Amino acid sequence: MIARLRGQLIEKMPPWVLLDVGGVGYQVEVPLSTFEQLPCLEAQTILLIEMVVREDAMLLYGFATEKEKSLFRLLVKVNGIGPKLALAVLSSLSVDAFVQAVREKNSNVLVKIPGVGKKTAERIVLELASAVESIAGSFTLTTAPLPLDGQQNFVHQQVVQALEALGYKNAEAMQRVDKAWQEGASLSEQIKRALQVNL
Repeated sequence: MIARLRGQLIEKMPPWVLLDVGGVGYQVEVPLSTFEQLPCLEAQTILLIEMVVREDAMLLYGFATEKEKSLFRLLVKVNGIGPKLALAVLSSLSVDAFVQAVREKNSNVLVKIPGVGKKTAERIVLELASAVESIAGSFTLTTAPLPLDGQQNFVHQQVVQALEALGYKNAEAMQRVDKAWQEGASLSEQIKRALQVNL
């Protein structure tokens, strides 16, 4: 069972990163909260790994902190929530914001996450009410601008792809990105702005 990877970051395009560990390339899917903390390409990085084995694939999910990994594990235990939706939750809310929403039984915060409907939000609040206390506490992400190469239209395409990976349809993803676009903003900032747009 793979629980941790340390290697050279050789490719990153949300939500995927490619990590070279001793000459072996591991493709890992990460939430936006982890993606925005990644170093520049060719740098060494460490990811905490949750491995999901299916009949047709072995999937790796990576996290910058133990709290993110713990929340991911809790979320996939909720009926109707798979790894993709769990990553969407982590990409839309910080661990602390999620814990606060569950504590306050505020399902309205959760329904804003792509793929989370009212019933799913209520199920999350009900099933994780006591479990989230195990990961509660101070948790602050340090955000640094990502060094980006290429033209802004390439960045625009990456942001659209990231939103589609989080569950948005192409048309809505395009609409969100266009409305939230800020010239010169980093990739992670463009994604966050697009996620926060009210359509």
